[in-house]
Amino acid sequence: MLENKKFGLISLGCDKNRVDAERLLGEIKSRGYAVTDEMEDANILIVNTCAFLQSAREEALDTVLECNALRGKNLEKIVVSGCLPEKYVAELFPALTEADVFLGCSDSDKLLESLERSYSEGRINAVGQGKESAAERVLTTPAHYAYLKIADGCDNFCTYCLIPKIRGRYRSEPMEKLVEEAQGLGDVSELILVAQDTTRYGTDHGESRFVELIRKLSSLENIRSIRLLYCYPDQIDDALIAELKNNPKLIKYLDIPFQHSEDRILKLMNRKGSREDYLALLKKLRENVEGIAVRSTFIAGFPTETEEEAAALGMFLKEAKLTNCGFFAYSREPDTAAYRLKGQIPARVKQRRVKELYGVQAEISRAFLHTLLGKKLSVVCDGIDYERKCFVGRAYFSAPEIDGKVYFNAPEATQGETYEIIVTDCGDYDLFGQTEDFQA
Repeated sequence: MLENKKFGLISLGCDKNRVDAERLLGEIKSRGYAVTDEMEDANILIVNTCAFLQSAREEALDTVLECNALRGKNLEKIVVSGCLPEKYVAELFPALTEADVFLGCSDSDKLLESLERSYSEGRINAVGQGKESAAERVLTTPAHYAYLKIADGCDNFCTYCLIPKIRGRYRSEPMEKLVEEAQGLGDVSELILVAQDTTRYGTDHGESRFVELIRKLSSLENIRSIRLLYCYPDQIDDALIAELKNNPKLIKYLDIPFQHSEDRILKLMNRKGSREDYLALLKKLRENVEGIAVRSTFIAGFPTETEEEAAALGMFLKEAKLTNCGFFAYSREPDTAAYRLKGQIPARVKQRRVKELYGVQAEISRAFLHTLLGKKLSVVCDGIDYERKCFVGRAYFSAPEIDGKVYFNAPEATQGETYEIIVTDCGDYDLFGQTEDFQA
């Protein structure tokens, strides 16, 4: 029934979702079916969804409806996969009649079988009936970098977060499987390790094996460098700091989601640590790992957050001098502990606080980037920015898709290769420059 069918895929949400989507594509390609980037040409469309926030759930549903509008042309079937059906399939299946097949986060091996059944049996709910496909992933990132999801689920139970109720308890992937998967990615200039909490790798089996995993991956000849995301502050120990200092393949960069600075709010969030702990950790990292870049995320407008606490978070940023930051207005999510808290903050106040935090961080970022003017900087080329008519890349202190960029001129540049750039200008978050041999 699936012979000669063309598949299209839309993946929403985070980089962990992207890995799940790449497994779905691998399952399709392993059976020899065609994949198209042109949604209008697809006979089967897969929407891999996020459900972390209400806005993400709305985006997912809107995307399904947009796909459904293509019926009557080539489109025959719509598959909804990922977090949204994983959590809400009991509500979705009877209501979202536009979708033909529902799959959970780890049901990729059931994709084709469920589609086959849908042609003869009608709509199919296969959530929780499968496992991750064993087929080789099909990368959707540029060829020179790739994500490696080292674990799924979460045991932190932050009061604002749905992830444990969507993806379950923390589950580390077997180390041998991860090494094999990394080997199969081909030549990768930057391998990016992701999970809900990377630093807890192995703890579900008794003790942390995160550093051991980093060393195993570092030994692979096809991996040029490794970047660490989602490292929770309470799990950053001396062993990891030493690895950051001494491992030449490990990029001097840490993503540490602090989420707030004030002790009372952190306790309400069920976050481990305190303002003092976080500043001490940053001091220790900078004393031991020269030039380390730290990225973080923060939530503004958590229930009961006072104007004084919001201002204190801004002062924390000035003291912490983080390299990169993301700020988000608190989203009140049903089925979370924080949903029931009194003292919910009006939306306009939350948005104002987010704007103010971005203003503080912009000054910090610009001041840091200003120190680089006139200096040489190693930059990996990510491709061409056709609007600016130049090449675009990143320094070590920037992760792809979330941090600032370096726009540069050069006689030529190859994606994935590293170039020495003379920095000529800066914005709040981006740098501009050129190679020494460039002539305007």
